Amino acid sequence: MRRKVTIVGAGNVGATTAHWLAARGLADIVLVDIVEGVPQGKALDLQQALPVEKSDVSVVGANDYSTTNDSDIAVITAGFPRKPGMSRDDLVRMNAEIVGDATRQVVQRSPGCILIIVTNPLDAMCEVARRISGFPRERVLGMAGVLDSARFSTFVANELGVSVNNVHAFVLGGHGDQMVPLPRYSTVAGIPITELLDKAVIDRLVDRTAKGGGEIVNLLKSGSAYYAPARSIAEMVDSILNDRHQILPCAAYLQGEYGIRNLFIGVPCQLGAPGLEKIIEIKLTPEEHAALQKSAEAVESLVQSLPKEAAAQKA
Repeated sequence: MRRKVTIVGAGNVGATTAHWLAARGLADIVLVDIVEGVPQGKALDLQQALPVEKSDVSVVGANDYSTTNDSDIAVITAGFPRKPGMSRDDLVRMNAEIVGDATRQVVQRSPGCILIIVTNPLDAMCEVARRISGFPRERVLGMAGVLDSARFSTFVANELGVSVNNVHAFVLGGHGDQMVPLPRYSTVAGIPITELLDKAVIDRLVDRTAKGGGEIVNLLKSGSAYYAPARSIAEMVDSILNDRHQILPCAAYLQGEYGIRNLFIGVPCQLGAPGLEKIIEIKLTPEEHAALQKSAEAVESLVQSLPKEAAAQKA
């Protein structure tokens, strides 16, 4: 019996995630969205591409959760992007309601699933899903670090003119401006990039990585990144479904690791069949530790702004 992945949100990120998963034959997929016809149409289009890919997985679209029963993983991408004139608190309130409802619907039908949250602001939305699901921390994760690492790797490889296969980038903390890069742990063929690039260049690449999403938004004029985020989600799903024990940077609920408690923060996580298997703790310099604490404070501020009605009731 094949595994099943539910993806909530059939926009660019959700639909492209379905594409990556289906093309690799990782699982049967249910694509859920409230807009009539959109998830059905995208699912049918994708299903008709799979004979060319020689993939036998099933892709279905739905406007409700009736076909999501017994999902192994639920990926929640649904939510509003932040628009001009919208405050941070507005975004938190609106997306907490969406993520909260999606979490309730999913866990009622798939009480043993693993949740991967993608909706922004990511760390706060992970907390919404954790509170409402009542799941242990092993089964609630956020996707951001894989994406930030991929962006950093891209820029390092381009700067040095080397294969991206040789580059392993390392980031901690929140997504975007809250990212905490660790250049001394980022390597090219095992060589720290601090030995290959001067500080000014590294700082420039770090800044571009932190602003990577905004750079794409500015180029597109309408919409935001979706190929790289979707591929990053697929990497997490692959590690869990195939029990790969892969170490990936993910938002996880810390309980004392790195001196942080009761917050979702991006850290190196070992992912396998249970979801989160282990959090990898590394030694940080005082400067790196201070940057991570600053990132945690920003996350805590977001969590404190969560509307109580959207995050209090368990499924």
